[in-house]
Amino acid sequence: MHFTPNHQSFASLGGAFYTHLQPTAMPAPYMVASSQPVAKELGLSEEWLQSHEALQALVGNTLLSGSAPLASVYSGHQFGQWAGQLGDGRAMLLGELDSGWEIQLKGAGSTPYSRMGDGRAVLRSSIREFLCSEAMHGLGIPTTRALCIVGSDFPIRREALETAAVVTRAAPSFIRFGHFEHFSYNGQHQELRKLADYVIRRFYPQCTNAANPYAALLEAVSARTASMVAQWQAVGFCHGVMNTDNMSILGLTIDYGPFQFLDVFDPNHVCNHSDNQGRYSYNRQPNIAYWNLFCLGQALLPLISPEGNQELALAALEPYKTIFPEQLQLRFRHKLGLNTEQEGDKALIEGILQLLAKNKVDFTIFWRRLSDAVASGNFEPVQDLFFDRQSYAAWVLTYSERTMSISQRDMAYLMRKSNPKYILRNHLGEQAIAAAKDKNFTETTRLLNLLQSPCEEHPSMEQYAGFPPDWAAGIEISCSS
Repeated sequence: MHFTPNHQSFASLGGAFYTHLQPTAMPAPYMVASSQPVAKELGLSEEWLQSHEALQALVGNTLLSGSAPLASVYSGHQFGQWAGQLGDGRAMLLGELDSGWEIQLKGAGSTPYSRMGDGRAVLRSSIREFLCSEAMHGLGIPTTRALCIVGSDFPIRREALETAAVVTRAAPSFIRFGHFEHFSYNGQHQELRKLADYVIRRFYPQCTNAANPYAALLEAVSARTASMVAQWQAVGFCHGVMNTDNMSILGLTIDYGPFQFLDVFDPNHVCNHSDNQGRYSYNRQPNIAYWNLFCLGQALLPLISPEGNQELALAALEPYKTIFPEQLQLRFRHKLGLNTEQEGDKALIEGILQLLAKNKVDFTIFWRRLSDAVASGNFEPVQDLFFDRQSYAAWVLTYSERTMSISQRDMAYLMRKSNPKYILRNHLGEQAIAAAKDKNFTETTRLLNLLQSPCEEHPSMEQYAGFPPDWAAGIEISCSS
C-alpha cells in the first residue's frame, strides 16, 4: 500500500481542516480478520495483507510510504442538540491511494478531538463495525468499507476491562455533514466555500455548472441520502446514532456503533440503549435524515444565499420528500415480487407491515419465507408466523389477486434477490465477539464470508438463518465503544 499526496486530496485543504499527528503504538498486534473483496478493491494482494509490514502499519505502529496521518475537525448536532466542536476523536486518515480511496484507522490513539477519551476502540465494537460494514455492502447498501481488524491484548477500560483493536476503514471520503456545520457555525465562510468546492469538484462535478452549485450540491446529497435510508428501512436496519456528524456527504452509511437489524418487526424499536427519548427509532429514521439535511442546508446557506434567503435551500431539500417514498415503495414492491407499480400497491405494503407489527413477526424470516412460498406454492410456513390467521388470509388473498398475471418464476427471482436470508443479527455478532475474546476468530471470518452474499442459500449455514434465541432480546447496545 502506497499513498500518493496530490493536490486533490483532503489533505490539500490545509491546516484549518485537520491536525497532523502520529498514531499511538500498540503492543503485540495480531490479525483478527480481513476482507479479501476490500483488499482487491484497493489493489492489495492477500500476501501483503497477511504480512508483518501490513500488520504493523494497520495497527498504527509504522507508517507506510507517502502517509501523513491526520485527524479532521468537525462539529455537529447530537441527539438534536448543538454539540459544538467534535472531530476525529479516535480516527486517523492515513492518506489517499492512487485509486481515490481514503484509508482510515479507527482506534489508533488519541487526537486533539478526543474530548478526554483515549482514542482507542475495543475488540467488541471493532468486530461489530467490521462485520456490519461488509454486511451492508453485501446487501447493496452504500457504506464505508472495512479492510481488516488488528487486535492487541492492550487493556482498555469501558464499563469493564476489554482489549484493544484497530479497524482499517476505506471510503472515497469520510466528510460528514458536521464538517460543513463546523465552519458555518464558526463564521469561517472562506473555509466553508473551500470545503464545498472540494466536494463538488471531487464527488459532484455535475453541480459545477448549475445556476447555484451549492444548492445543487445540497439537492444531490438529499437524493443520495433519501435512497440510502429507504434501503435501510427495507432491510430493517437501525443505525442508532443518526447525529449530523454521523451522516456522510456521499450518502454512505458511516459509523457503526449501536446499530441493529430488526428481529421482530417493531416500527418503534430503539436499538441504542443510550437513546432514552427514542429519537433514533426505526420508524423515525426517515424524518431524522431530513432533519439532518435541513441542518446541512443551514450550514450551506452562506454559500447558497449570502443574503440569508432560505428559499433556495428549502427547494433543494424538496426532492427528499419525493425520492424517499418512491424508493421505499420500490424496495418493498421488489420484496413482494412486483416489478411494476399499480394502484393499491401502497395499501398492500402498508397492510403487511401492520400485520407484521401486530403479530410480532420476525422481519427477515417473513420476507424470505414469502419468497420461498412464491417459488414453491406452499404458503403454510408463512402462515405459521401469524397468530391472527384471518387477517393474514385476507392479505394473502389480495396479494394473490395482485400477482395473478405475473410469472411465478420471475417473482421468486426478484424476491430472493431483494429478501436476504442472512443478516447480522445482534446475537450472531455477540457469538463472534465471545469466541474472539478467546482468540478464536473463526466465527468472525465465517460470518464475514456468509454476509458478503446474504441472499444466497448457503445450505451448510442454515443455523444462521433461524430465529434468534430468547437471550438475544436482552442484548443492550449503547454508544460506548
